[in-house]
Amino acid sequence: MALYEHIFIARQDISAQQVETLTEQFKKVLAGLGGKVEKTEYWGVKSLAYRIKKNRKAHFSLLNIDAPHAAVAEMERQMGLNEDVLRFMTVRVEALEEGPSAMMRKRDDDGERGDRRGPRPERAGERRPRRDDAIEGAN
Repeated sequence: MALYEHIFIARQDISAQQVETLTEQFKKVLAGLGGKVEKTEYWGVKSLAYRIKKNRKAHFSLLNIDAPHAAVAEMERQMGLNEDVLRFMTVRVEALEEGPSAMMRKRDDDGERGDRRGPRPERAGERRPRRDDAIEGAN
């Protein structure tokens, strides 16, 4: 069987519980046709780059799938009919990613980093070098 990464986005105005129900529904479709879902991740509500069907935000979910193409095609057909699903994308991969996806690792990194501007100067009078300083030093 082939390995796939599948991401779908659902309307913002449904609850996270309803998104989990949708995920379970699609898992049953795959299981019924001989496939299985290796991993699921719910990424939460995120802002969209542009409006899709009058929505500015959406629920994002990832499925790592080990299934024949016919099972994935049937799941995609049912997603196309479901009015809660805004968009979906399936990509065939050579191997499924172990552990958390890049989106989940990014969330963990943000919590550890704290201040996004970087370390502050150690002494109060010291200022950070700017790009202009490097140009001035060259003259």
